[in-house]
Amino acid sequence: MKRTFRRKSVRPGSKKRGKRIWLDPGSSYRLGYERGYAQGTVKGEKAFDQPFHGTSIVIPSYNQAEYLVRCIESIETHTIEPYEIIVVDNGSTDETGDYLKKRTGQLRYRLLETNRGFSGGVNQGLMMAKGDTIVILNNDTLVTPGWLTHMLRCLKSDPIIGAVGPVTNYISGEQQIAVPYETVEQMWEYAASRDKPDVTKWKETDRLVGFCVLFRRELLGRIGYFDEGFRIGNYEDDDWIIRVRLCGLKLVIAGDSFIHHFGSVSMKKLGQEQFHAVHGHNELYYTGKWGNPHVWVDEVKQNGSLFRNGCPSNAGSPSDFFPSHVFIRDQGGQQYFLYEGNKYPCTAMEEKTGIRPVVLSRLDIRSIPTAEAVMDEKVLLSVLKSPIDGPVEGQLVGSGDGIVYQWRKGCIRPFVSDFALERWNLKERSILNLSTERLQFAPRGLPVIAPPILQNPVL
Repeated sequence: MKRTFRRKSVRPGSKKRGKRIWLDPGSSYRLGYERGYAQGTVKGEKAFDQPFHGTSIVIPSYNQAEYLVRCIESIETHTIEPYEIIVVDNGSTDETGDYLKKRTGQLRYRLLETNRGFSGGVNQGLMMAKGDTIVILNNDTLVTPGWLTHMLRCLKSDPIIGAVGPVTNYISGEQQIAVPYETVEQMWEYAASRDKPDVTKWKETDRLVGFCVLFRRELLGRIGYFDEGFRIGNYEDDDWIIRVRLCGLKLVIAGDSFIHHFGSVSMKKLGQEQFHAVHGHNELYYTGKWGNPHVWVDEVKQNGSLFRNGCPSNAGSPSDFFPSHVFIRDQGGQQYFLYEGNKYPCTAMEEKTGIRPVVLSRLDIRSIPTAEAVMDEKVLLSVLKSPIDGPVEGQLVGSGDGIVYQWRKGCIRPFVSDFALERWNLKERSILNLSTERLQFAPRGLPVIAPPILQNPVL
């Protein structure tokens, strides 16, 4: 093996000649590699929590590699703002993984072993996103000139706007518009003619579809992740949007932003029988979770507790719609007792009380203030006892009409559904019957909603 050498350095002013030191090229390479790896690790750790002053574009993907490639190419061609692309692949069996592994530039990805559906894929991407703003984008879309520019302008025009969506050629609801083209080639000419900012084309709406939706990063702290109780696709975006509206935030269609949508490519591949099974399950899950969600949105609006001087107040974090007097835990196993808006760390309470803690995301748990004082275990157990002669803090009450409330600071907070009661492991708690008149005249607080189901232990 050929050997190399270098001279030992000599201090300035010294008359001594340097000695020859023989080096093994393999050893030199290893030392350089280890030094570079250590420096890169330190730099990566320092940058991990640093925000990215741009937009994170989260793309869930399942097979259909050719659509994904075209979607990413359209982003790179027609996006002038700072951005990063995050692709979460739901266990594709085609060449999607190979394509992503060869990619370079402003793209990060994660390859999941199984198909966790739209919600699971999006949640993984949201966890990875670093941008000040975030776009959730279907892989079967082509973005066009000005698409992000116009949506960002709309979002930033008013702090009360929670989420913005574009118009498109193929979708359900108000975001679909009539288009004159028949082919993708014709589409590009049409899209170029639309690349003009136009405030008159902005329209407030009650629903945005998740094929493309833009929002501020802070919204995640108020809304939380998507519910993974939905299968593969359909209704999970409606569920998330309802939570945005419950926080008193507006939804706006930016009509001057246009993207082309091929349309439910992954869902169509399921086949009619499987598609109907998935759709039916998700529809039942959605209605069982909410009943009529628009009733609750209207009630919160009329209540006015989320607004101060016409603007959203600090209320509206996930915990504002959680009950009191319940055990919760994160997916790492840390347990807390949720009591009067604070969380009290505790251990082994399931064995002592027989009550299972409700698993919440770390994002949701971080939104709940940690109590400064430590709750004595005897006090904790005493607050779980049912009263005999009247409602106390945290007591479940009702009048026999099917609606269950939680008594909180002289107000009653309705559970939006039996499913919400069950998700909080309160189905077996005793309910104190009150007269209809007493419930009718009691002040009403914010409704109690079901927390999303999560499958991933790191969210």
